Amino acid sequence: MSTIIRVRNLWTQFGQFVVHQDLNLEVRQGEILSLVGGSGSGKTTLLRQLLGLEKPARGQVEVFGEDIHRADGASQRRLRNRWGMLFQHGALFSALTALDNVAQPMRELRTLPEDLVRDAALLKLGMVGITPKDALKMPSNLSGGMVKRVALARALALEPELLFLDEPTAGLDPDLSDSFVALIKSLHQQMRLTVVMVTHDLDTLFALSTKIAVLAEKRVIATGSPSEVIGLPHPFIQQFFLGERGRRALEVLHDKEMESDHGK
Repeated sequence: MSTIIRVRNLWTQFGQFVVHQDLNLEVRQGEILSLVGGSGSGKTTLLRQLLGLEKPARGQVEVFGEDIHRADGASQRRLRNRWGMLFQHGALFSALTALDNVAQPMRELRTLPEDLVRDAALLKLGMVGITPKDALKMPSNLSGGMVKRVALARALALEPELLFLDEPTAGLDPDLSDSFVALIKSLHQQMRLTVVMVTHDLDTLFALSTKIAVLAEKRVIATGSPSEVIGLPHPFIQQFFLGERGRRALEVLHDKEMESDHGK
Protein backbone atom coordinates (compact mmCIF):
# COMPACT_ATOMS: atom_id res chain seq x y z
CA MET A 1 0.00 0.00 0.00
CA SER A 2 1.27 3.45 -0.89
CA THR A 3 1.61 6.22 1.68
CA ILE A 4 -1.07 8.90 1.22
CA ILE A 5 -0.09 11.17 4.14
CA ARG A 6 3.34 11.50 5.75
CA VAL A 7 3.98 13.86 8.69
CA ARG A 8 7.63 14.33 9.71
CA ASN A 9 9.00 15.99 12.85
CA LEU A 10 6.03 18.35 13.12
CA TRP A 11 6.02 21.11 15.74
CA THR A 12 2.97 23.18 16.62
CA GLN A 13 3.56 26.15 18.87
CA PHE A 14 1.42 29.09 20.02
CA GLY A 15 3.74 31.58 21.70
CA GLN A 16 5.57 29.60 24.39
CA PHE A 17 2.94 26.84 24.39
CA VAL A 18 4.02 23.73 22.47
CA VAL A 19 1.17 21.47 21.30
CA HIS A 20 3.11 19.04 19.11
CA GLN A 21 6.81 18.24 19.33
CA ASP A 22 8.53 16.04 16.71
CA LEU A 23 5.22 14.40 15.79
CA ASN A 24 5.41 11.71 13.10
CA LEU A 25 2.52 9.97 11.36
CA GLU A 26 1.82 7.93 8.22
CA VAL A 27 -1.51 7.09 6.61
CA ARG A 28 -1.54 4.37 3.99
CA GLN A 29 -3.91 3.90 1.09
CA GLY A 30 -7.24 2.32 2.03
CA GLU A 31 -6.90 2.77 5.79
CA ILE A 32 -9.49 4.28 8.10
CA LEU A 33 -7.20 5.96 10.59
CA SER A 34 -8.65 7.51 13.75
CA LEU A 35 -6.82 10.25 15.64
CA VAL A 36 -7.55 10.02 19.36
CA GLY A 37 -6.20 11.84 22.39
CA GLY A 38 -7.14 13.79 25.46
CA SER A 39 -8.40 17.36 25.57
CA GLY A 40 -5.65 19.71 24.41
CA SER A 41 -3.68 17.03 22.57
CA GLY A 42 -4.12 18.92 19.29
CA LYS A 43 -6.24 16.48 17.27
CA THR A 44 -8.25 19.14 15.47
CA THR A 45 -5.14 21.31 15.01
CA LEU A 46 -3.36 18.36 13.38
CA LEU A 47 -6.38 17.76 11.14
CA ARG A 48 -6.29 21.41 10.04
CA GLN A 49 -2.57 21.06 9.26
CA LEU A 50 -3.25 17.96 7.16
CA LEU A 51 -5.81 20.03 5.24
CA GLY A 52 -3.34 22.86 4.74
CA LEU A 53 -5.53 25.28 6.72
CA GLU A 54 -2.93 25.84 9.44
CA LYS A 55 0.85 25.90 9.11
CA PRO A 56 3.03 24.11 11.68
CA ALA A 57 5.95 25.91 13.33
CA ARG A 58 8.24 23.43 11.63
CA GLY A 59 8.24 19.99 10.10
CA GLN A 60 6.69 18.56 6.94
CA VAL A 61 3.18 17.51 5.96
CA GLU A 62 3.11 15.57 2.70
CA VAL A 63 -0.18 14.57 1.07
CA PHE A 64 -0.04 12.52 -2.13
CA GLY A 65 3.73 13.06 -2.07
CA GLU A 66 3.59 16.89 -2.01
CA ASP A 67 4.50 19.20 0.87
CA ILE A 68 1.19 21.04 1.14
CA HIS A 69 2.65 23.97 3.04
CA ARG A 70 5.23 24.65 0.33
CA ALA A 71 3.04 23.98 -2.70
CA ASP A 72 1.98 26.94 -4.86
CA GLY A 73 -1.64 27.99 -5.21
CA ALA A 74 -2.37 25.86 -8.28
CA SER A 75 -0.84 22.76 -6.66
CA GLN A 76 -2.84 23.31 -3.47
CA ARG A 77 -6.10 23.61 -5.43
CA ARG A 78 -5.28 20.43 -7.32
CA LEU A 79 -4.54 18.59 -4.08
CA ARG A 80 -7.76 19.82 -2.44
CA ASN A 81 -9.77 18.43 -5.33
CA ARG A 82 -8.43 14.99 -4.36
CA TRP A 83 -9.87 15.04 -0.84
CA GLY A 84 -13.20 15.74 0.84
CA MET A 85 -13.95 17.07 4.33
CA LEU A 86 -16.93 16.39 6.57
CA PHE A 87 -17.08 19.06 9.28
CA GLN A 88 -18.45 18.28 12.73
CA HIS A 89 -21.71 20.22 12.34
CA GLY A 90 -21.99 19.79 8.57
CA ALA A 91 -21.13 23.44 7.75
CA LEU A 92 -23.72 23.55 4.97
CA PHE A 93 -24.41 26.87 3.27
CA SER A 94 -27.67 27.97 4.91
CA ALA A 95 -28.84 29.96 1.85
CA LEU A 96 -28.48 26.98 -0.53
CA THR A 97 -30.66 23.88 -0.91
CA ALA A 98 -29.20 20.47 -0.14
CA LEU A 99 -28.79 19.92 -3.89
CA ASP A 100 -26.98 23.22 -4.41
CA ASN A 101 -24.71 22.54 -1.42
CA VAL A 102 -23.53 19.30 -3.06
CA ALA A 103 -23.32 20.91 -6.51
CA GLN A 104 -21.18 23.81 -5.25
CA PRO A 105 -17.75 22.06 -5.43
CA MET A 106 -18.53 20.91 -8.99
CA ARG A 107 -19.68 24.36 -10.05
CA GLU A 108 -16.46 25.87 -8.72
CA LEU A 109 -14.51 23.76 -11.23
CA ARG A 110 -16.29 25.61 -14.06
CA THR A 111 -15.71 22.71 -16.42
CA LEU A 112 -19.03 20.84 -16.24
CA PRO A 113 -22.37 21.74 -17.86
CA GLU A 114 -25.15 22.59 -15.38
CA ASP A 115 -27.38 19.61 -16.26
CA LEU A 116 -24.48 17.23 -15.57
CA VAL A 117 -23.70 18.99 -12.28
CA ARG A 118 -27.32 18.59 -11.12
CA ASP A 119 -27.44 14.92 -12.15
CA ALA A 120 -24.14 14.21 -10.38
CA ALA A 121 -25.30 16.03 -7.23
CA LEU A 122 -28.54 14.01 -7.17
CA LEU A 123 -26.51 10.83 -7.63
CA LYS A 124 -24.25 11.68 -4.68
CA LEU A 125 -27.28 12.54 -2.54
CA GLY A 126 -28.86 9.22 -3.51
CA MET A 127 -25.69 7.42 -2.41
CA VAL A 128 -26.15 8.77 1.12
CA GLY A 129 -29.90 8.13 1.25
CA ILE A 130 -31.28 11.60 0.42
CA THR A 131 -34.30 11.57 -1.94
CA PRO A 132 -34.78 14.06 -4.82
CA LYS A 133 -37.64 15.63 -2.81
CA ASP A 134 -35.40 16.21 0.22
CA ALA A 135 -32.64 17.47 -2.10
CA LEU A 136 -34.71 20.63 -2.68
CA LYS A 137 -35.00 21.44 1.04
CA MET A 138 -33.00 24.14 2.79
CA PRO A 139 -30.61 23.02 5.57
CA SER A 140 -32.90 24.54 8.23
CA ASN A 141 -35.61 22.07 7.16
CA LEU A 142 -33.39 19.00 7.46
CA SER A 143 -32.95 16.81 10.53
CA GLY A 144 -29.53 16.53 12.14
CA GLY A 145 -28.96 13.13 10.55
CA MET A 146 -29.93 14.45 7.10
CA VAL A 147 -27.58 17.43 7.48
CA LYS A 148 -24.72 14.97 8.14
CA ARG A 149 -25.66 12.95 5.05
CA VAL A 150 -25.87 16.01 2.80
CA ALA A 151 -22.51 17.21 4.14
CA LEU A 152 -21.04 13.77 3.42
CA ALA A 153 -22.44 13.88 -0.13
CA ARG A 154 -20.79 17.29 -0.61
CA ALA A 155 -17.48 15.91 0.72
CA LEU A 156 -17.70 13.17 -1.92
CA ALA A 157 -18.84 15.45 -4.76
CA LEU A 158 -15.50 15.45 -6.63
CA GLU A 159 -14.88 11.69 -6.27
CA PRO A 160 -12.04 12.15 -3.75
CA GLU A 161 -9.44 9.54 -2.91
CA LEU A 162 -9.09 10.84 0.65
CA LEU A 163 -11.84 11.71 3.13
CA PHE A 164 -11.42 13.67 6.38
CA LEU A 165 -14.08 13.27 9.10
CA ASP A 166 -14.32 15.53 12.16
CA GLU A 167 -16.54 13.94 14.83
CA PRO A 168 -18.80 12.33 12.18
CA THR A 169 -21.41 11.00 14.62
CA ALA A 170 -21.45 13.91 17.10
CA GLY A 171 -25.01 14.96 17.94
CA LEU A 172 -26.66 11.84 16.51
CA ASP A 173 -28.72 9.44 18.61
CA PRO A 174 -27.46 5.82 18.80
CA ASP A 175 -29.62 4.47 15.94
CA LEU A 176 -28.72 7.34 13.58
CA SER A 177 -25.09 7.01 14.61
CA ASP A 178 -25.09 3.28 13.78
CA SER A 179 -26.66 3.87 10.36
CA PHE A 180 -24.20 6.69 9.58
CA VAL A 181 -21.26 4.47 10.55
CA ALA A 182 -22.62 1.73 8.28
CA LEU A 183 -22.92 4.28 5.45
CA ILE A 184 -19.31 5.45 5.85
CA LYS A 185 -18.11 1.85 5.96
CA SER A 186 -20.02 1.03 2.76
CA LEU A 187 -18.75 4.13 0.92
CA HIS A 188 -15.19 3.41 2.07
CA GLN A 189 -15.39 0.05 0.29
CA GLN A 190 -17.34 1.22 -2.78
CA MET A 191 -15.17 4.26 -3.49
CA ARG A 192 -11.89 2.76 -2.23
CA LEU A 193 -11.38 5.72 0.07
CA THR A 194 -8.60 6.45 2.51
CA VAL A 195 -10.16 8.00 5.62
CA VAL A 196 -8.71 10.12 8.44
CA MET A 197 -11.12 10.63 11.32
CA VAL A 198 -11.16 12.54 14.61
CA THR A 199 -13.71 11.16 17.06
CA HIS A 200 -14.44 11.04 20.79
CA ASP A 201 -17.09 8.37 20.26
CA LEU A 202 -15.57 5.00 21.10
CA ASP A 203 -18.44 3.09 19.47
CA THR A 204 -17.68 4.86 16.17
CA LEU A 205 -13.95 4.42 16.72
CA PHE A 206 -14.14 0.65 17.18
CA ALA A 207 -16.76 0.13 14.46
CA LEU A 208 -14.82 1.98 11.73
CA SER A 209 -11.08 2.13 12.44
CA THR A 210 -8.59 -0.12 10.74
CA LYS A 211 -5.82 1.84 12.48
CA ILE A 212 -5.61 4.16 15.48
CA ALA A 213 -3.05 6.91 16.18
CA VAL A 214 -2.90 8.02 19.82
CA LEU A 215 -1.84 11.61 20.56
CA ALA A 216 -0.31 12.19 23.99
CA GLU A 217 2.85 13.79 25.37
CA LYS A 218 2.88 16.20 22.35
CA ARG A 219 3.36 13.40 19.81
CA VAL A 220 1.91 10.19 18.42
CA ILE A 221 2.73 7.67 21.14
CA ALA A 222 1.21 4.64 19.38
CA THR A 223 -0.20 3.54 16.03
CA GLY A 224 -1.69 0.21 15.09
CA SER A 225 -4.89 -1.76 14.78
CA PRO A 226 -7.43 -1.26 17.59
CA SER A 227 -6.47 -4.57 19.20
CA GLU A 228 -2.74 -3.74 19.01
CA VAL A 229 -3.17 -0.28 20.53
CA ILE A 230 -5.48 -1.44 23.33
CA GLY A 231 -2.88 -4.00 24.38
CA LEU A 232 -0.18 -1.40 25.03
CA PRO A 233 0.63 -0.68 28.71
CA HIS A 234 0.81 3.12 28.46
CA PRO A 235 -1.28 4.75 31.26
CA PHE A 236 -3.23 7.08 28.93
CA ILE A 237 -4.11 4.22 26.57
CA GLN A 238 -5.26 2.01 29.43
CA GLN A 239 -7.41 4.77 30.89
CA PHE A 240 -8.85 5.91 27.53
CA PHE A 241 -9.69 2.52 26.04
CA LEU A 242 -10.14 0.27 29.05
CA GLY A 243 -12.02 2.59 31.40
CA GLU A 244 -15.75 2.09 31.85
CA ARG A 245 -16.63 3.91 28.60
CA GLY A 246 -14.13 1.90 26.58
CA ARG A 247 -15.17 -1.45 28.02
CA ARG A 248 -18.82 -0.66 27.27
CA ALA A 249 -17.99 0.23 23.64
CA LEU A 250 -15.98 -2.97 23.22
CA GLU A 251 -18.86 -5.03 24.60
CA VAL A 252 -21.31 -3.39 22.17
CA LEU A 253 -18.94 -4.05 19.25
CA HIS A 254 -18.50 -7.67 20.34
CA ASP A 255 -22.29 -8.15 20.58
CA LYS A 256 -22.78 -6.70 17.08
CA GLU A 257 -20.09 -8.96 15.65
CA MET A 258 -21.76 -11.98 17.27
CA GLU A 259 -25.14 -10.96 15.80
CA SER A 260 -23.53 -10.52 12.39
CA ASP A 261 -21.91 -13.96 12.56
CA HIS A 262 -25.23 -15.58 13.51
CA GLY A 263 -26.94 -13.83 10.61
CA LYS A 264 -24.58 -15.29 8.01
